[in-house]
Amino acid sequence: MTTDAGTAPKTRRPLLELAGLRKEFGGRHGTVAVDDVSLTVGEGETLALVGESGCGKTTLTRLLLRLEQPTAGTVRFDGQDLGALAPAELRRLRRQFQVVLQDPYSSMNPRLTISAIVAEPMVTHDPEARGRNGRRQIRERVGALLESVGLDGGIQDRYPHEFSGGQRQRVSIARALAVEPRLVVLDEPTSALDVSVQARILDLLAELQQRRGLTYFFVSHNLAVVQQVADRIAVMRQGRLVEVGEAAQVLRDPQHPYTRQLLDAVPVPDPRRGRRARAAAGADAATAGGTGGGSGGAGHGGPATAGGGR
Repeated sequence: MTTDAGTAPKTRRPLLELAGLRKEFGGRHGTVAVDDVSLTVGEGETLALVGESGCGKTTLTRLLLRLEQPTAGTVRFDGQDLGALAPAELRRLRRQFQVVLQDPYSSMNPRLTISAIVAEPMVTHDPEARGRNGRRQIRERVGALLESVGLDGGIQDRYPHEFSGGQRQRVSIARALAVEPRLVVLDEPTSALDVSVQARILDLLAELQQRRGLTYFFVSHNLAVVQQVADRIAVMRQGRLVEVGEAAQVLRDPQHPYTRQLLDAVPVPDPRRGRRARAAAGADAATAGGTGGGSGGAGHGGPATAGGGR
């Protein structure tokens, strides 16, 4: 990993900055879940955090959302140190960063209507929304939000169990956008969905980002999904970042063995073709004297093929 790989692209102003983050559980001889993670996310970009289950992705996500206190290190949002803010100040700032969780059903209260679910952030952050006039305005706002994510605004009085997984995830996205955040943390937002539904949700997220100028922190274990959405990729292993860089570069020419293992694990329609492509790429790389041209094509070929078959 290059020394400046964790910085945001020079053309983008830093929105989220993680510096030396460390999280230990269990006291002095406990477990280190996150170890010295430094990362910057530029405004308007999508940074994808990838790694296998148990590598520390969820803990890092909870740290940047300020749902966990770091053992060491700082989290800055738009230049403000979240750890130095008073509770009231942090509460006011929270509306600027929202989250979409992995399971669109368990993340909703099944006893609430769709309207109440989407409106919850507005009611939480805006006391005026609790009055009679506020409720009427909220209903109009919820209808517009539902339509913005491809749902009928007239479904407000229905309940989560009446919808498919993809529809519920659209409701989750609408809820995250209710307070007009600048940063959306997407924690495995498509892993609980069918492949065809995954593609539609990813297209929706891309459209919303372009329309609203959103910044995404996209957490996933699936490089086939990540290569469709990410501007940059950060690879995490055992609580540490082992590689960070532009998405095309990381996928084409991974520098760390663990990144190459993740790429090799991406399923392809014909495994025999995948093996032949990797063998040919290795031969090309050796002939080229290690320039990475051949291996880059093979590294990118795995996830690209899988993504194309969505």
